[in-house]
Amino acid sequence: MPTNPGKSEDRPEGDRIAKLLARAGVASRREIERMIADRRITIDGKPVETPATFLTSLKGVSVDGKPVAGPEPAQLYAFHKPTGLITAERDPAGRATIYDALRNALPKDTPRLMPIGRLDLNTEGLLLLTNDGGLKRLMELPASGVPRTYRARAFGDVSQEQLEALIEGVEIDGVRYGSIDANLERSGGGASKNQWIEMTITEGKNREVRRVLEYLGLKVNRLIRTAYGPFMLGELPRGQAARIRKGDLDRFVSTLKRAKREA
Repeated sequence: MPTNPGKSEDRPEGDRIAKLLARAGVASRREIERMIADRRITIDGKPVETPATFLTSLKGVSVDGKPVAGPEPAQLYAFHKPTGLITAERDPAGRATIYDALRNALPKDTPRLMPIGRLDLNTEGLLLLTNDGGLKRLMELPASGVPRTYRARAFGDVSQEQLEALIEGVEIDGVRYGSIDANLERSGGGASKNQWIEMTITEGKNREVRRVLEYLGLKVNRLIRTAYGPFMLGELPRGQAARIRKGDLDRFVSTLKRAKREA
């Protein structure tokens, strides 16, 4: 049952309803707040009035009239996102989403999954998905410092020295981007002036890789995420998904939480 917030100096018992529902894999916290505003979430049949509702469990909570089960153990999936899909559950413009592809890529008994971070329409490669809202948030937070590695094919001229300077970070149009490990792989050969560049970032700001390379005078014509933390795209076929082994996930989460405590 919900607990009532007391005096401002007292922390209510339990957790905010959005946090519990996100952990149970219902939706992201932001989406849950929208659901509350639309009166889609109830407790014992009564609509939840505010996201500042604290609960010790999900007993009696329903979404769209359906009781919410307790959180399942965290699962993590790797999905090889093709270009042409948006990272969203639905699109007002009617464009195809990752969930259209996932219907055929995942077993029927897979719990509802949420993407960890985003890949834009024209970016392909590794997209991680989880049923655990807490894990999603932990991996997305810039403070967690989880590295994301990309391979970019870009048109134009750039030197290894220019790329190495990005290790100090760079400011573009008032936005500060932190340390970036960038290396020139090879050129496309001939007169194409296409370069393959590998970049590892830890902040994951919106369109970070594209903006940094454009700042260097390059035009990105292909962008592939190859790794997120220790999880690699590898040989996973385009449009397919695979579950990360529980042991690998548990070791990663333990490392992440230990690093957070020590920070």
